[in-house]
Amino acid sequence: MGQSGQDREHRNGVGPQHPPPPPQSFPAWARGTAECQAEFAVSTVAGLRSEEVAWRREIYGWNELEKHSGPSIWRLVLGQFEDTLVRILLAAAVVSFLLAWYDGDRGGGGEAGLTAFVEPLVIFLILVVNAVVGVWQENNAEKALEALKEIQSEHAAVRRDGKLIPSLPAKELVPGDIVELRVGDKVPADMRVLQLISSTFRVDQGSLTGESAAVNKTNRVVNSEDTDIQGKESMVFAGTTVVNGSCVCLVTQIGMNTEIGNIHLQIHEACQSDDETPLKKKLNEFGEVLTAIIGVICAFVWLINVKYFLTWEYVDGWPRNFRFSFEKCTYYFEIAVALAVAAIPEGLPAVITTSLALGTRKMAQKNALVRRLPSVETLGCTTVICSDKTGTLTTNQMSAVRIVAMGRQTNDIRKFEVVGATYDPCDGEIHDWPAENMDDNLQMIAKIAAVCNDASISNSGHQYVASGMPTEAALKVLVEKMGIPGDLDPSSLESSEILQPKHKQEIVRLLKEEGEVVAMTGDGVNDAPALKLADIGIAMGISGTEVIGLYVGIATVGVFIIWYTHGSFLGIDLSGDGHTLLTYSQLANWAQCSAWEGFSAAPFTAGSHIFSFDTNPCEYFQSGKVKATTLSLSVLVAIEMFNSFNALSEDGSLLTVHPWANPWLLLAMCVSFGLHFVIIYVPFLARVFGIVPLSFNEWLLVLVVAFPVILIDELLKFVGRCRSSFDIQRLSKRYKVD
Repeated sequence: MGQSGQDREHRNGVGPQHPPPPPQSFPAWARGTAECQAEFAVSTVAGLRSEEVAWRREIYGWNELEKHSGPSIWRLVLGQFEDTLVRILLAAAVVSFLLAWYDGDRGGGGEAGLTAFVEPLVIFLILVVNAVVGVWQENNAEKALEALKEIQSEHAAVRRDGKLIPSLPAKELVPGDIVELRVGDKVPADMRVLQLISSTFRVDQGSLTGESAAVNKTNRVVNSEDTDIQGKESMVFAGTTVVNGSCVCLVTQIGMNTEIGNIHLQIHEACQSDDETPLKKKLNEFGEVLTAIIGVICAFVWLINVKYFLTWEYVDGWPRNFRFSFEKCTYYFEIAVALAVAAIPEGLPAVITTSLALGTRKMAQKNALVRRLPSVETLGCTTVICSDKTGTLTTNQMSAVRIVAMGRQTNDIRKFEVVGATYDPCDGEIHDWPAENMDDNLQMIAKIAAVCNDASISNSGHQYVASGMPTEAALKVLVEKMGIPGDLDPSSLESSEILQPKHKQEIVRLLKEEGEVVAMTGDGVNDAPALKLADIGIAMGISGTEVIGLYVGIATVGVFIIWYTHGSFLGIDLSGDGHTLLTYSQLANWAQCSAWEGFSAAPFTAGSHIFSFDTNPCEYFQSGKVKATTLSLSVLVAIEMFNSFNALSEDGSLLTVHPWANPWLLLAMCVSFGLHFVIIYVPFLARVFGIVPLSFNEWLLVLVVAFPVILIDELLKFVGRCRSSFDIQRLSKRYKVD
């Protein structure tokens, strides 16, 4: 059969001329170059034919990783309502709205009917604001990370049909393609080295292994079939970079079958088991306990009033003639619901979201991009940090540390210390350098460093990035400084073992099983599975961040900004931002449960059924229920404002922690009091909320009644400080005895 007949067989689907390429288990590194070419039915000179490429693409698909689309805007919105507390608020708002609608129909509508909808609408507004803040933060982070994950390896030089295609889209590669690699190229697929064009060929595999040292590659057979990435010296892997030399390679694996594809698969598997953050667990527990308490109280309030809507007569010792009033039953049910609404801290979700958003703002000022808001709190309660070394504890950049040069006389040796540890030419200088009076030896060193060099350095916005051998890149930087580089990756810690991605995952998993809150830091693709499995992943630096930024809670855009000290992790104190706000919010809501009865924004409240002022009433309550309502509301607002001062510190006195230390708090208090004054003194709003203006003497009474909340909290803080001091002294004595 001639060539045209074979081509017709290909087009008609009869079958290929050659047997199918070997499966993924084929150990190309342990086979000779001739055997590999025979297995893939290809020649290094001609490459694959176009028909063969089309057939293989039908079998193996495109050379690209599986794409997992990010969450839609609606999924982000729904995600803001997954907390138990938010769901309780949503349920309370719905019930309040239905009761307000029922009460409005029964009352005939009008201005009085409008007031019944104020509270459910306020709760809905709070929930909407909370959702908008959360979605805005996460959506902004998603967009920023989209810019980080651009893949640079998009083209390859491929031999096909006997010709060299200098720039073929990398995704069009198939197993069996012949590819030429040169200095600076990104390796587009896993490939077997067939022929070295240069005397040496080196590849930077740091994105997969995390090691900064370039690896020498050869076309010789590796004797062991069971070896790690570093041991496969005759293979180059997708995502790595050629730093020295050139060669001809045979594509053996593409897409998800590559080493980077295996890491991608491990990441996807880790994504399936997202654990709740410590904050979410605590809030859900708090919400469940609060739901149970509120449910019991509401049921109790409703049941003790059964006699008002369900009556009967006793005949011969047995209850008879039952009479049920649906209107009164609904009335007391509304009272129970109003009590529940008053007890639920509707402002707490917004307070927590705001607190975390402020934390992300602090971190953004230090070049840390927070992808998910709860990651901020998780970072604050981390108990164990699993850190990658290269590129995280080190800069993964070679630098010159000393210049050693011959003098004019043979026995005259000169040494110059070089300052600077990055590829930035302006980072540091050479001490005692004779820039204006360089002799021939120093000039020759400069020429060699500049000319005998295949590396290049480019400025990518805020950082200098090297392409080529790290040592030669250091020489490029040194041209202006003049010197001979010492191979030093600036480091503060040493590591003797190279951990594979599965090993890092196992370490994180074991720590989590022991109950630790684990933070994982890394900068390479090999760190991504462990980053995702940890309670919080922190992607650092530049190398590999394009890919792993998708899977972490925090991505740092910059160099080495995380400091490993217990007191200033990331240089930010996040531990106290939300705790006092949580306490303040809940205290304020429990105060509302025992407030006045007639605030008409709620359908009904239980105040008048718990407290009675009919016998010897207070003078201020003799002027009518509306005045009492206004006074009670004003006292409640004043108490909450004073209590916000208490929340400035969990145990510090206001004598040491001054209110003006937080100007934003003072501004918020002024706005809150201003809104309260507007509601009281604007006639229309006063009618809507069922309140009346207060006199100067009445305002003095409000302040006198509210101010003791500060004195009480100061006393409690004093007792707490005394107990803490006593405990510390007791522990100190115990350790001294031991």
